[in-house]
Amino acid sequence: MKQPLGVILAGGKATRMGGGDKGLLPLGEGTILDQVMARLSPQVAGMALNANGDAARFAALGMPVLADSIEGHPGPLAGVLAGLDWAAGQGAESIVTVAADTPFFPCDLVPRLQLAAEDMAHPLALAATPDGRQPTFGLWPVALRDDLRSALQEGLRKVVMWTDRHDGREAMFDEAGEPFFNVNTPEDLEKAQAMAGGAA
Repeated sequence: MKQPLGVILAGGKATRMGGGDKGLLPLGEGTILDQVMARLSPQVAGMALNANGDAARFAALGMPVLADSIEGHPGPLAGVLAGLDWAAGQGAESIVTVAADTPFFPCDLVPRLQLAAEDMAHPLALAATPDGRQPTFGLWPVALRDDLRSALQEGLRKVVMWTDRHDGREAMFDEAGEPFFNVNTPEDLEKAQAMAGGAA
């Protein structure tokens, strides 16, 4: 299986943090996004960021910024679609998505997603923990992008409803700790700072 492209999903409104871009909040010696990029980069053939609004605020990151093509903040599937359309233009077969506010996801996320989707005609898999699926962490096939576009235009918003429709699989991550801990509140950011200190 060819190495996929990586798409960091940052299209949310961050309402519980008071708005703004959670990924640009400080963490360790950089930002949350710096941590996310450092984990994703070795696992993929290239990266882009899905975010809405003025792309210039991310100029320092040096990667493409992809806006949702579906209006009205329809959720992570719109970011997946933006990533798939970008990947199609790059001649890629698949993308892996990660969330911009989840800085400690596994360093072997991509190979484990690929393993879960092995032998599928259109590899489609979501990360999962014993608590359930992680819908922003997935392997998505470019071949299904028009199907996803139609589903979004028809009003579908739930990730798992679409992946179930295509017999999407799960890659189970049951290691200790909180690999998919995400920063939603100021208290979460304090916890992430402590976690980053422990991981240094």
